[in-house]
Amino acid sequence: MFNYHRKTFIYLIVLLSASGKFIAQNNNDSIYIQKDIKQDSVVVPHVETDDHTHQFNYKKLIIPTALISYGVASLSIKSLKELNSSTQYEISEHKPDQIKLDNYAQFAPAVLVYGLNAAGIKGKHNFRDRSIIYGTSMLITSAITLPLKHIVKEERPDGSNNLSFPSGHTAIAFASAQFMFREYKDTNFLLGISGYSFAVFTGVYRMLNNKHWFGDVVGGAGFGILSTELAYWLYPKINKLLGGKNEKSQTMVMPFYQQGNVGIGLVKNF
Repeated sequence: MFNYHRKTFIYLIVLLSASGKFIAQNNNDSIYIQKDIKQDSVVVPHVETDDHTHQFNYKKLIIPTALISYGVASLSIKSLKELNSSTQYEISEHKPDQIKLDNYAQFAPAVLVYGLNAAGIKGKHNFRDRSIIYGTSMLITSAITLPLKHIVKEERPDGSNNLSFPSGHTAIAFASAQFMFREYKDTNFLLGISGYSFAVFTGVYRMLNNKHWFGDVVGGAGFGILSTELAYWLYPKINKLLGGKNEKSQTMVMPFYQQGNVGIGLVKNF
């Protein structure tokens, strides 16, 4: 009994620490710089924004790549396969009655994002934009996990079928948690990371319900985080296809005075 709780605790720490490292690497996504530019005795305020929310950054791929690599390695490396088996053996001896909360917990972070926005706690994007991003993330998650299940054909611990790797529930849960983090990390960091608790819960209970090996869950977490990062990167392109406004387009109208002349200036950034 003690070994079971100790192992479960270790897995929780592993998943949480992986998410925590990823959070730390992406904590400074936006920079705001304001300059005063002097031109012929006329001081013109100039605002320059540098928002990296939708820019590709290889550092954002480090954690999901590591998680995916472990999951893939667990399919063939003997020591990792043995860890899968020993973990599931411990769970089979002490597992509680099956519960289906993992079917709902996978979507909890995304539901929270919409609920918080409805309650007036605004995130990074409005309803339309975040719906495009989350919808894209779910499409990418499904496009990755569903074909892989049929390609890998790993048998589930309960022997029900050969669609174990990767864990689709865990992938969706971590995609949703990453979505919540990206929406709230700049305004409420603690609120942003709270979604990972639901993701970890989902992954642990997929194992407790005897539906996935440990490697399936770790790999699913990586695919989920990766899917959301890809969704944020693709959003400007999708938004453009849908006829949305260019986020970097700025218009500024200002009065000016120069050498006795008074007028109005128009500055347009594309």
